[in-house]
Amino acid sequence: MLKRPASQSGVSMIESLVSLVVISIGLLGLAALQINSLKNNSSAYFHTQAIMMAHNMADRIRANQVQILNYVGIDTENDYDQDCMAQACNAAAMRDADATEWKALVSTIPAGRGIIRAPVNNQLDIVVMWDDEGSGATGTGCSSNTQVDLSCYTVTMRTP
Repeated sequence: MLKRPASQSGVSMIESLVSLVVISIGLLGLAALQINSLKNNSSAYFHTQAIMMAHNMADRIRANQVQILNYVGIDTENDYDQDCMAQACNAAAMRDADATEWKALVSTIPAGRGIIRAPVNNQLDIVVMWDDEGSGATGTGCSSNTQVDLSCYTVTMRTP
C-alpha cells in the first residue's frame, strides 16, 4: 500500500510572523499618510485664513480713502485700542479701530502678525504672516526659509 504524504493542516509560525510584519508596515504607512494629511490640511486652513484677513484689511482701507496713506506702518505687534462700534469715530480714529480689529483677527493664527508697508510710491502691501511649520520662526522677510521667516500672504494695492 502506498502512503500518502502528510497534508498541512495549519499555518506555520513563520508564515504568521511574516504576515504580521507586512500588515504592520502597511498600517505604519497609513499612519504616516494620515499625519501628513492633517499637517497639510492645517497649513491650507491657515493660508485660507491669512487670505481672508489680508483682503479684510484691504476692504477696510478702501472704505477709508481719506486715511489711505496713514495705514502705512500698521503692525499688529503694536498696541491698538480703538472702538468705533460703541461711539462715532472720525476717519483717523477709524484707522486705529481697523488696526485694533485686524490685530484681533491676525492673533487667531499661529504666531500671527500683520504689517502694512509701502515698498514703492503709490503702492501698499498688506502682509499677513504666520508660523506655518511650527518652527518658532519670527522673521518678517517672507523668504522660503521657514526656520527663520514666517510664512506670508501679501495683497498689493495701488494708492492714489
